[in-house]
Amino acid sequence: MPEAPTPTDPVDLLVLGGGMAGMTAAARAARSGLRVTVVERAPELGGSAQFAGYLWTAPDTATMDEINPHGDPELKAAVVGRFADAVAFLRDLEVPVADAVTILRFGRGHAFDTTLYIDTCRRAVLAQGSVTTGARTTTLTIDAEGRVSGAELLLADGSPRTVRAGATLLATGGFQADAELRARYVHAQAREVTLRSNPWSSGDGLRLATEAGGAVTGEGSGFYGHLVPAHVDLEPEHFVDLALYYSEHALLFNLAGERFVDETVGDHLTAMALLDQPEGRGLLVTDARGYREYITGSYVEGAPATDKFALARRKGGRCVVADDADDFRAMPEEWGYDGERIAEEVARLAGGAPPSPPRTIDPRPLAEAPYYVVEVAAALTFPFAGIRIDARGRVLGASGDVVPGLYAAGSDVGGIYAGAYAGGIAAAAATGLAAADDVVSTK
Repeated sequence: MPEAPTPTDPVDLLVLGGGMAGMTAAARAARSGLRVTVVERAPELGGSAQFAGYLWTAPDTATMDEINPHGDPELKAAVVGRFADAVAFLRDLEVPVADAVTILRFGRGHAFDTTLYIDTCRRAVLAQGSVTTGARTTTLTIDAEGRVSGAELLLADGSPRTVRAGATLLATGGFQADAELRARYVHAQAREVTLRSNPWSSGDGLRLATEAGGAVTGEGSGFYGHLVPAHVDLEPEHFVDLALYYSEHALLFNLAGERFVDETVGDHLTAMALLDQPEGRGLLVTDARGYREYITGSYVEGAPATDKFALARRKGGRCVVADDADDFRAMPEEWGYDGERIAEEVARLAGGAPPSPPRTIDPRPLAEAPYYVVEVAAALTFPFAGIRIDARGRVLGASGDVVPGLYAAGSDVGGIYAGAYAGGIAAAAATGLAAADDVVSTK
């Protein structure tokens, strides 16, 4: 329900979506003196940001280009270039920001309380406008000059409402909750993929943008997600605890008993690779040292540690401890894996044989028995495909023309990443700030 009446008079900025991108843009605009309305489909604000904890990205454009060579150059530069601004904005709102730590070996970032941040943004918006939750946007309105001029809403009680706006921002969080859109824009096997995200981001922004003349970009460019235990119901409270980041120090086998990816480059990249394999599932194997140092250790310095193997087992995942490599020959037939081949490969690599594919970042042999085995699947947090925008956050059509009055930010945006990843919260904050600042500059 609305926290303040949705205004019938025109507002300067209508924000559709109350997650990290939307609330950042809304608070920035409100603190710049604009009248702002936020409309969120879910019963509460926060989106998938409430499951995150770090604002991080590549430390410079050279690093971003190295790890994400196929992303849109302007948008990549905007994420890196706006990072310091995003950190400063949190501090300006008096949201505590922790000291910088290393993320994914190449990144730098800060822990912060996303729930506190969203609520602080909400209060800033309410000082200049309104926030409405539980409302669905049915269509954007277009004026006689072809400019997006607001939206038609359906409120939680079923009543319609029109909001007129000088500018409209799409920040609905992506389309990961829609199976058909996942299959179309991410991967054919993504139709059945596990969702590691809020359930409300089902493509409203994409639909509204294309209906208004906006283009989609990044089809087939992948997604951000992680490996999780297969056959386990993934509840929000376990989005972090059941993400098997330690796969970087493990072996991953497909049903045929083959390794098919350099696991050491990153769990988020391995998750994308697994979706290409038969049935999108695999067997994750690490040794006793991997258990001690990584399964039960902290993925990021200072973060709490969880025994992910024990938790996966308690939640009903396929988890076993193999006394030695030969134990894989006795793998249950109903699991569907070539246990003989896995046994041979585990023993071969334990003996120091060269791996293929190579293990470039952590090449040590997994030679310390016993072995900890979890069947895994990919879980999707947000797709890399989305609405085409420029560095100012303006929605673009297929020919590169600007859709007047329409902006997009956060996971609704496509093109920032392509087969690579360097922070979702930072990208959301950067694109949200860019859109808000552009709207402010036109007033």
